[in-house]
Formats: sequence, structure tokens, C-alpha cells
Amino acid sequence: MSAAGLERVWDAGRPVDLRATLGPLRRGTGDPAHRLDAAGRFWRACLTPDGAGTLALGVRGGSVVEAHAWGLGAAWLLDGLPELLGEGDDWSGLDVSSVPVLHRVHRAAGGLRLARTRLVLDALVPAVLEQKVTGNEARRSWRLMLQRYGEPAPGPAEGMRVPPPPRVLLDLPTWEWHRFGVDGKRQRAIRAAAAVANRLEECVAMTHDAAMARLQVIPGIGLWTAAETVQRALGHPDAVSVGDYHLPNMVVHLLTGRARGTDEEMLDLLAPWAGQRQRVMRLIERTGIAAPRFGPRFNYTDIRAI
Repeated sequence: MSAAGLERVWDAGRPVDLRATLGPLRRGTGDPAHRLDAAGRFWRACLTPDGAGTLALGVRGGSVVEAHAWGLGAAWLLDGLPELLGEGDDWSGLDVSSVPVLHRVHRAAGGLRLARTRLVLDALVPAVLEQKVTGNEARRSWRLMLQRYGEPAPGPAEGMRVPPPPRVLLDLPTWEWHRFGVDGKRQRAIRAAAAVANRLEECVAMTHDAAMARLQVIPGIGLWTAAETVQRALGHPDAVSVGDYHLPNMVVHLLTGRARGTDEEMLDLLAPWAGQRQRVMRLIERTGIAAPRFGPRFNYTDIRAI
């Protein structure tokens, strides 16, 4: 492979919306592993089974994807391009006509698909960092960890970093995790996952239910974290992040008008779309409709000051 990397052109035969499809992979605008540039290209740095790789994607004509990849993982990334962009994610059977706002969003979001990265630990670690903290705190921890322990991304993506491999995660001392703002419970969960990383990557070949069950065997990995992981790594069309601080309120508010709701109410409201609930959740998020806020924001204690 030359310094210019590898290239692939893939005609999806349908609209492709890179921002909508790959946006959930990006952990904030400062994510060192993901970038959306001024030209609308989406960049991703990751550790593949073949080694570190960087992928840059652009779209022309609405449906033709132009991909460039660098590093030892370049060929693996290009081979998985259709899966990454949701080639097997069929939305044709989704009927949201009973909810006019969702129907409008669905019709306007023809290029949206559920991404499938085929990398489990890559999706699991940032999900663990998001447990029981604010989004800003989790994104900062992810950014600091990659900047200090992630290797520079192959290719021309200056400033991008590849997430650290399992061995590095296992060897990180407690004081380094503390420096990143990660408490003991999340440290232990990440270490436990890194210790069985190869077994976790086997989830890619499993059924969605089996993958969810295997992930939850890991100490510190519950239903919410498992769902967040399989949504991204496997493109699970029905995984709902039960236990989220905001999602029940958002779903209940949009579908009933009430300001607050519980996980149970959220699941009851999503029941008519069983099998496609994650697709519906993505449409709900794209409406931009949020539940009303009452009282002070959640006040997270920065453990780095302890």
C-alpha cells in the first residue's frame, strides 16, 4: 500500500447521509477518533483486527461514496464500507404514519441508516465512560485518554488518534484514570472488558440477543451500556437504551405531550414498533423536540478534584 492509502468507490443505489448515519459514533466535536470536516467528509480512526486504520468518506451525487483509507487496517475498513453505512439496514417496513412529526422526519431522512462498525470494544469503552455522568464529562474523559494513550491516526488526518488497544487499557494505573476523571467503577468495567476483548469481538457474528447477553456478563456492563454498544457495533435495530437520564422524558413528551416519563412508559409507547425501536428512537432524536427542563441541571462532581 502506498503512502496515498487505498481507495474505494461504492454506489449505494440510495441516498447516503454520512452525518446522520455516522453521527452517533462521534463523541462530541472534539472527539480525536472522529471528525466531520468543512467539505462534509466524515473521518474515522480505529483499531481494526488488522491494525490501526483511518477512513475518510465523502458522497457525490447523493448516493456514491468515495472512501480513502490508510494504515494496516485500511483494507479491512474498505471491505466493511457497505456494512458501516447500513447496507443491510432495511427501513422499508417501518410505519410511523400514526405520528405525523415522525412521519415527516422519516420521509425527509432517506439517507439515514444504522451504522454497523463491527468493532465491539471500540463502541463499548466510550459507552462505559458515559455511565452516570454528564455528556461533557464523558467526552472530556474520552478525549484526554486518546490524546495521551491513543496512537496518531495513519494518513493525513492531523491531530486524530486511534483508541488504545486492550493491553494499554489493562495497564493504565488508577491515577491515570483519575486524571481523566474516571471513577473506580468505570475503571473496573473497562478493565474487565479489555481482559476478554477477543471474546467480546465474537459478538459481531452472534445474534443480537446473544450479543446483548454476552456483554452483560462483564461486571459493570448493564442493559444501558450493552444497548449503546450493539447499536453502534452491530447496527441493532431494536436496542433501546433503558436507564438513560434523558430518553424516557424525550419519548414520553413527544408521543404524549407529558413532560416526564419512566423507562416503563417509554417501552410501552415504543411497543408498537417492536423489532424497530432503535430506528424510531433515531427519528425521535432527529425531530429536535426535547422535553421541558425543570429545576437545576445535574451537578456532577469532578473526581479529579478529590
